[in-house]
Amino acid sequence: MIIPRRYNGPPDSANGGYTCGLVAGLLGGTAEVTLRRPPPLERELEVALELDGTEVELRDGDAVVAEGRVVEWELEVPAPVSVEEAEAASRRYSGFEAHAYETCFTCGPARDDGLGVYAGPVEGRPGVVASPWTPAGEVRPEIVWAALDCPSGWAVDDFQREGILLGRMAAHLLRLPEAGEPHVVLGWRIGEDGRKRYAGSALFTKEGDLVASARSTWLVPARLTGRDPAPAA
Repeated sequence: MIIPRRYNGPPDSANGGYTCGLVAGLLGGTAEVTLRRPPPLERELEVALELDGTEVELRDGDAVVAEGRVVEWELEVPAPVSVEEAEAASRRYSGFEAHAYETCFTCGPARDDGLGVYAGPVEGRPGVVASPWTPAGEVRPEIVWAALDCPSGWAVDDFQREGILLGRMAAHLLRLPEAGEPHVVLGWRIGEDGRKRYAGSALFTKEGDLVASARSTWLVPARLTGRDPAPAA
């Protein structure tokens, strides 16, 4: 597997959601993926799939980049917002003011070839962010994972994108979204434990029908909190 440079998150590593989606695709179903290190770009990575097809590792030489496993799905998804409400929320996107990864494929405002998912706070719904998204071109599962990635991060990022990183992500796709049709991506805060932040995200049609949902664990670097390092996700 080689991750093209276009699909970056931080400048020199791959978008976490996109990478998790690629790994999940190797398992062929609902999966949870843990990122053990920043996924490298433009480098051949080894895929090690268990014989029963329920677990997989992505390796860079001797180093494990990501681990995936098939999981059962359960997630309570909050009510959607309209496309108009998502557009209003997106205008309040914090990343327009400060963004550590301004060239991120999903949410980087410096990109003109990214997804343009700019999730801002929803009025009257604390801890919930939303963005409109109209998929374009060939909509692959890993693109949906990427779209679900960053909104969950913005829902729990109290540091204005100064370096919070995706540690683990699981997603369940009911179907692929239709290209050219307006959709809404929602992100919401679930909880926290030390430097770990737990969040959910979901993709809806403009009519409010659920297309996909995800749960994520985000890691706050110790330099931002002054606390001891947290264990791996």
